[in-house]
Amino acid sequence: MPSYIRLPDHDSETPLTSTTMPAARQVPVSAAHRRKLLMSYAPDWIITIVLAAVFFSLDKVHGFRRDFSVEDTSLRFPFAVHERVPDFALYLIAIVSPVILQGVINLLTIRSWWDLHNGLLGLVLGLTITGSITQFTKLTVGRPRPDILDRCQPIPGSVDPIYRLSNSSICTTSNDSAIMLDGFRSFPSGHSSLSFAGLGFLAFFLAGKLHLFDHRGYVAKAWISLVPFAGASLVAISRTMDNRHHWQDVLAGSILGTVVSYFSYRQYYPPLTSEVSHLPYAPRVAREDLNLPSHHRRTSSSYRDDHANPDEVIDSGPLEGTVARGAPSSLREVWRDTHNHQETSALNSSPSRQSHKPTHEIPLETV
Repeated sequence: MPSYIRLPDHDSETPLTSTTMPAARQVPVSAAHRRKLLMSYAPDWIITIVLAAVFFSLDKVHGFRRDFSVEDTSLRFPFAVHERVPDFALYLIAIVSPVILQGVINLLTIRSWWDLHNGLLGLVLGLTITGSITQFTKLTVGRPRPDILDRCQPIPGSVDPIYRLSNSSICTTSNDSAIMLDGFRSFPSGHSSLSFAGLGFLAFFLAGKLHLFDHRGYVAKAWISLVPFAGASLVAISRTMDNRHHWQDVLAGSILGTVVSYFSYRQYYPPLTSEVSHLPYAPRVAREDLNLPSHHRRTSSSYRDDHANPDEVIDSGPLEGTVARGAPSSLREVWRDTHNHQETSALNSSPSRQSHKPTHEIPLETV
């Protein structure tokens, strides 16, 4: 059930925007409710940690090994001893950098510890889901890497059996060695999926804070929001340069990481088209007076029809042929409004007029 606040009506010359809304009531959070809040999200963190443990534990598992042809030219690439993006660099790019940058973005925008919590939880959720799916798929598909013949070092003179393909039994390299275990894990690309999961979440996080889809079309917002995707793309492309993956592996991993990152982002944040896209969802606590950011429909989405009753607020959407412009004029104003640092302008300058004018119930849908 949506909750309601009572707003006194105002004259038609005063636009109904977020700057004319009354400030949210600030109520201190008791220690008991803070513990209740933290415990309500403990299962989320436990699940993500368990998934991460599963992801790393599967690295030494012997997976399926698909048969291959020694005549397949796509498997004859040389083994790159030194990768352009080794595992350590991948973790810095896909995990550490989004964590640091999200903290900086939070500090520069709404400065909310709850937003920081949701951002980190969503990031870790996306990474662990992506990593687990990638690892399970690698083990079950068992596709050879483009450099598998160089890893395998087949017995000299090896040829494919008549009407059949070869398998790892023709390799002189030990089948239990790390290089051979990793040689049949080409699909999908883990570097691609993890980089797009981490940097993709950062891109959506940036787009929400910048209100990228506010129907105003700022080029700077678009470039800033797409920079993380550019970084993830470079990581993915490097895997084909190092002959670690086929292009299909990279494409599948990139799509997987992007889809899961948006899925995890939407668990804790509203759509990017929302007027409150810079705010996280409210916590799962059965109290309406917690001093934490909440997600709701802003009254800036209300519009007036020049031909209708001037005292009637229409909340059904924009007028025909027009686009709503009721949001604050700048992002800094939006972020400052989140803290309620900006003084709220009075809807009616005369108290006597406020007492005689009707009020309207504006639904605030708290998620």
